[in-house]
Amino acid sequence: MKSNDIREVKDDDGTQVRVVCGTFWGKSGPVDGIAADPVYIDVSVPAGRRKTLPVETTRHAFAYVFEGGGKFCNASGPLAVPTKARAGLQTKPPSEADNRSLVLFDRGDEVEVQAGSMESGFCWFGASRYRSLWRGTVRL
Repeated sequence: MKSNDIREVKDDDGTQVRVVCGTFWGKSGPVDGIAADPVYIDVSVPAGRRKTLPVETTRHAFAYVFEGGGKFCNASGPLAVPTKARAGLQTKPPSEADNRSLVLFDRGDEVEVQAGSMESGFCWFGASRYRSLWRGTVRL
């Protein structure tokens, strides 16, 4: 898959979404045929903006923040995702999901994010539960 294979959608408020897998805002990504029927989108919300994104109620989801930061409504507290070993690693989650944070969502029909003072970039993953023939239930 090449970068230009990924469909990009831009909303009136400046929010950009690149659809890698699944369907979002009427656009389908180049990756398909996966059993869990995942949706994988790369989202960029302009600084200071609040954006509500639709989610199918049958999906379980998480977001990984890779740029800027923001607050996610109806989600777990942000979980730090260290990229290298550090002495004295903080285990207390920050109040705002910032760079290298993971946010978990339960079932619902939307995800709402409030971007911080910088543009908020995050990958959003959602998938249906499915029964694996190999080892019971798997959630993505």
